[in-house]
Amino acid sequence: MSDTSTVSQDSAAATHAAPGRIDFQTDPSRYRHWRVEHDGPVAQVFMDVDEKGGLFPGYELKLNSYDLGVDIELNDIVQRMRFEHPEVRAVVMRSGKERVFCAGANIRMLGGASHVHKVNFCKFTNETRNAYEAAAEESGQTWIAAVQGSCAGGGYELALACNHIVLTDDSTSSVSLPEIPLLAVLPGTGGLTRVTDKRRVRRDLADVFCTMEEGVKGRRARDWGLVDEVVPNSRFDEAVAERARAIADASSRAAPRKGIALTPLERQFNEDGSVGYSLVEVTLDRAARRATILLKGPEAAPPADMAALEAEGARFYLLRLARELDDAILHLRLNETELGLIVLRSQGDGAAVLAHEALLLQNAEHWLANEILHYWKRVMKRLDVTARSLVAVIEHGSCFAGPLAEILWAADRSYMMEDEFEGDNRPVAAIRLSPGNFGRYPMANGLTRLQTRFLGVPEAVEAAEEQLGTPLEAEAAREMGLITFAHDDIDWEDELRIFLEERASFSPDALTGMEANLRFAGPETMETRIFGRLTAWQNWIFQRPNAVGTEGSLQRYGTGRRGEFDMRRV
Repeated sequence: MSDTSTVSQDSAAATHAAPGRIDFQTDPSRYRHWRVEHDGPVAQVFMDVDEKGGLFPGYELKLNSYDLGVDIELNDIVQRMRFEHPEVRAVVMRSGKERVFCAGANIRMLGGASHVHKVNFCKFTNETRNAYEAAAEESGQTWIAAVQGSCAGGGYELALACNHIVLTDDSTSSVSLPEIPLLAVLPGTGGLTRVTDKRRVRRDLADVFCTMEEGVKGRRARDWGLVDEVVPNSRFDEAVAERARAIADASSRAAPRKGIALTPLERQFNEDGSVGYSLVEVTLDRAARRATILLKGPEAAPPADMAALEAEGARFYLLRLARELDDAILHLRLNETELGLIVLRSQGDGAAVLAHEALLLQNAEHWLANEILHYWKRVMKRLDVTARSLVAVIEHGSCFAGPLAEILWAADRSYMMEDEFEGDNRPVAAIRLSPGNFGRYPMANGLTRLQTRFLGVPEAVEAAEEQLGTPLEAEAAREMGLITFAHDDIDWEDELRIFLEERASFSPDALTGMEANLRFAGPETMETRIFGRLTAWQNWIFQRPNAVGTEGSLQRYGTGRRGEFDMRRV
């Protein structure tokens, strides 16, 4: 994920000053780094990074290198392509600059960013790449990388996440992952994993490829499996257009006439750091090092049919809630790094939540229902890989039902109120399961959260499925294994307080390692390997002096001097 821009030793050694709040919401009118052109079923996405548009001061985004701000815009493009332009069947990603596709993540940014920012940056870029990589299967939108010029490090990782790569055959165009020889780190956005697991490149050839600074060009890149097509420069544009049109024409999915607008979120940031949305509230307790996310139930009945849902658009309850929860998770990740515990609560009518989800499940073949269901899957995956302790608190009046019930099994623990509480007139706490909990929102391991939870007792999943729609109060939920603990009003406050205080006292490093290990039982997939390796690589190699020390490669890159290494193998 390296760029080839020049880095001064002084600027690389300086740590970026703490930035203002990083905002993950944007729209096409505010893009600085990308532009999008639509032509019926084919869209073109041009990467044309503004050198002066870095998220932090102290570096320039030369040669189409990128930082988190560039990826925030790409994430927005991917979302809008699915919801606002469902007629699109092929998306061509290409460079808006001459002689370079993308030079990767900006080295000056990496050299100066805090370790926490580097890790969260790489995690978000992985999630963005996963989203457009899956768009072909989920939304019928196939992404094509049209590579002209140098395609290095993170630039090649952008291309690797596309479904098809076309490379021009000339003297300057190549693909490379030069992190090892140049920077003493590894590709942080799935590069090595996609080379071996997705493109099935032979191990010995991958070894050669990943240790070559100059990369691989032309027919060799195609023969090794690093790209799909090599086209003469003289007919590159024509060949890319033909490929995109052929892919669009081959799609069997019916194209709707128009999409819906992803209108701006209703959101207010308060002086104490809390955030208010229309359906989500985020409150902070800095002394206790925790944040609380409250999810609200529906305010009205679901639309009568899919035509009414389309008319409601981004105001539809489950889409609005997913967008707000997604934004809240990202905000806490990047802007509130010292709050290591997230408490997840809900209030509302669980039966109403199920009614809204039922409309989607009953019309799952409809393009918009399909997109909302897949979006919920992606939001829950984002929660799964968030490096915070997660605890679900199921109180009286809560609405953990259907897609919201997934939060209970994404959490590391759950606590549920049992029986009536004195002075509490809310409906007794209950969980409601839906058909969606049994296949619509799988984890990165390919299993549902219930299958992962009950890996050793699969019959427990079958027993849970027999309770679809039934309000499961604390005793039943505990017996079925759907929650961790249930307490009455005598013990509730003390038991919850003890857990919250204890959790906040542990080492965050140890907790991150423990939680990442425990959350993903079951089979490995390319996605679990990408995130698992990211945790190991970034939390170790990116801390080593060989990379980030004063004489390390990240600090010396661009100075004409190679890094000095501690040559002991660890």
